[in-house]
Amino acid sequence: MINQWCESRGIENPETVGYVNEEGATEADRDYFSALLDKMSKSIGEQKAAAKELRLLTKRMPSFRALFGESTEAIPRLLKPLTQRRGSFSSGSNEMTLPDLQEDLITTLLNISIHDSNKKVVAESPMVITILVDALQCGTPETRSNAAAALFTLSALDSNKVLIGKSGALKPLIELLDEGHPMAVKDAASAIFNLCIIKENKTMVVREGAVQVIFKKIKNGVLIDELLAILAMLSTHQRAVEELSDLGAVPCLLSIMRESSCARNRENCIAILYTICVNDRSKLRELREEERVYGTLSQLAQDGTSRAKRKASGILDRLNRAFNHTHTHTA
Repeated sequence: MINQWCESRGIENPETVGYVNEEGATEADRDYFSALLDKMSKSIGEQKAAAKELRLLTKRMPSFRALFGESTEAIPRLLKPLTQRRGSFSSGSNEMTLPDLQEDLITTLLNISIHDSNKKVVAESPMVITILVDALQCGTPETRSNAAAALFTLSALDSNKVLIGKSGALKPLIELLDEGHPMAVKDAASAIFNLCIIKENKTMVVREGAVQVIFKKIKNGVLIDELLAILAMLSTHQRAVEELSDLGAVPCLLSIMRESSCARNRENCIAILYTICVNDRSKLRELREEERVYGTLSQLAQDGTSRAKRKASGILDRLNRAFNHTHTHTA
């Protein structure tokens, strides 16, 4: 009651700041939780106040996150304002009054999804993924970022990776990666990485133009670590490798390998280069020139990670074979 009194008057209750209830929810918590969900069917003012409160409670108190997993009705009740007004965020009379409500509800979904035992029930609740996909495309930068973060969190389960891939989320995630606010770009990259662990999503991501978007970001020095990891994963896909060849990725990757002190980045670069030169022998000339001038491949074959050493040695073997073959032929 003290909390509610403070909340209704816009006063922060000093005794509850940072308070985390590690115990299960009390009977009073359950009643309050149910009352807040009831408000999602009432006036916009009540919806907004309840959404803000649920966002705070699910941020601070694991017991409130757990309550959402106890009933199949809790999440549909939470999202009622969004399911009723779906499509009105980008156009329509509610545009000015709804972005903050959308942001609070999407952030509450993210908070609920962090709870491991909720991941399945959240992703399989009707409309959740659809609403997250909507939120990726419109809303405040924080809404878009938190929608991507929720998809990342949910994609920890393989069954959810499949659901999210089939939902049409990959294209808006790539668009967010391409044009999004800096804080949203990292969340989009994390979600794409997780989703691409399964083969069918990898194929869809390549088809939706991810390779070009990712390579452009890397060239611009944006999120190099995360994006190289995605590119290395995608480089097992034939079409992705062909696109990288066409985009002129070889000099860029060689430059990162020379200049980066990060062992993982160098490993990812050499893994991508290996698949490119296996796929397109004409690229061996660039690699041979690099080796002649800088000795980059030999260096990595000596001091890289075990995977980097293997890939660098594989390229050096190919260079030797190609060069010796040419030499014998011209002799």
